Amino acid sequence: MQPASDFHLRKASASDSRAIRKLVIAGGINPTGLDWRRFVVAVSEEGEVIGCGQVKPHGDGSQELASIAVAQERRGKGAARAIIEGLLEDNPGELYLMCRSGLSGLYEKFGFRAIQEEEMPRYFQKVSRLAGLVEVLRRDGESLTVMKRDA
Repeated sequence: MQPASDFHLRKASASDSRAIRKLVIAGGINPTGLDWRRFVVAVSEEGEVIGCGQVKPHGDGSQELASIAVAQERRGKGAARAIIEGLLEDNPGELYLMCRSGLSGLYEKFGFRAIQEEEMPRYFQKVSRLAGLVEVLRRDGESLTVMKRDA
């Protein structure tokens, strides 16, 4: 694991918007709802934004751990874990997330569990139904998984 001194976390600023969008798109994540004010970023010693994540509110009152992305060359070195832990610490209580089914094991380590449609808030029910119709998500035999961390 990468020593913590190779990057640090901080709240995002307006000047990070472009880097956040680039990381999210490169990670194959839906780029809608990217408001830099909700983001935490991982920054290298050289000042480069190498990772990001947010907790995104939805109209139904639910909150989503979302947009967790790390630059390809920096993956596997602790940045995603630090971002997730920081966001969870700052956002105690009930949180949801959506991920490819192959990533559910990662999020289980942080206290999330896969849930069925009847447990989902309205926003996640709608997205889950739409994802079931979109064959692109199944290109690698994966599907969309909705997970919840209880309060």
